[in-house]
Amino acid sequence: MIGEGDVRAHLDALAKPRGAMGRLEDVAVRLALSQGRIDPETRPRQLVLFAGDHGCVGDGVSAWPSAVTGMMVATILARRATSNALAAAQDCALRLVDVGVAGPRVTEAPAFFRDARIGHGTASLAREPAMSGAAFAAAWAVGVDEARAAVAGGARVLIAGEMGIGNTTPAACLTGLLAGIETDAAVGRGAGADDAVMAAKRAVVADAVARAGGEADVREAIAGVCGYEIAAMAGFYAEGARAGVTLLVDGYVATAAALVAERLAPGTARAMIAGHRSAEPGHGAALAALGLVPMLEWDMRLGEGSGALVALPLLDSAAALLRDVARLDAIGVARED
Repeated sequence: MIGEGDVRAHLDALAKPRGAMGRLEDVAVRLALSQGRIDPETRPRQLVLFAGDHGCVGDGVSAWPSAVTGMMVATILARRATSNALAAAQDCALRLVDVGVAGPRVTEAPAFFRDARIGHGTASLAREPAMSGAAFAAAWAVGVDEARAAVAGGARVLIAGEMGIGNTTPAACLTGLLAGIETDAAVGRGAGADDAVMAAKRAVVADAVARAGGEADVREAIAGVCGYEIAAMAGFYAEGARAGVTLLVDGYVATAAALVAERLAPGTARAMIAGHRSAEPGHGAALAALGLVPMLEWDMRLGEGSGALVALPLLDSAAALLRDVARLDAIGVARED
């Protein structure tokens, strides 16, 4: 098994000055360690989007109604969403999994869609646990299945994306619960919340975190403020890390799922690389709790795996640096210390 010293020594032996590629070398180290090899691969790669609705939307925490989740699912199925465009641009396979969208089931869907619905949206975490421990386990298992299928298909980089109106509220709850930050630091405007929505959101998050914090069983506590798509992403991460592939982490909601994965499957974070830091104020604290440094800080906040897709070429560059650059000794140059 390689260590950081092995990767740094390899980088220092390449036909370039030591450290000349700056932070790209740090990304290269993280990439190599995530796969346990000095010549990591970034192709094939797979984005799996998990979709689910949230009962707390009815408590005024979102600027958008829950119906938009289904509309965006239809847009992704029609290959017209931002995630479709960016995945195609980056030669990244895209898969969409319905874990808990309210409304009628999708019929006559394309092959990249899976109906794995656990329920028709979560209960409102503003008033009761969002889901039971059993429902959380079922959603986690969906993510595990998807990771196994992607790895079996040859994927070396996995990205988890999400679609779920209102899901920055459970993300804020999970970040408060697992990263230990205050409500005001965890709650952001999500998809455009005004001041009235922000006030409602802060109150909901504060009450839900306080309730979850009194739960003796950590899995039950997490389930109480989670979303179906977040639980599935957490299972996806845990299984991907176990399988030895790289996990490229997207924005705030995806990072909340990463916190869940690391808490329930310790060591998962070692396989993670943070694609970006979003505009959500709690995202930085979530990344710090996982020991992750984002590659980009471009104020992106869409979700759908979009920020990770934008960062994906940086992983390709890091892999090329490790694999394809000649060593100094191979070109007859002796490095002087």
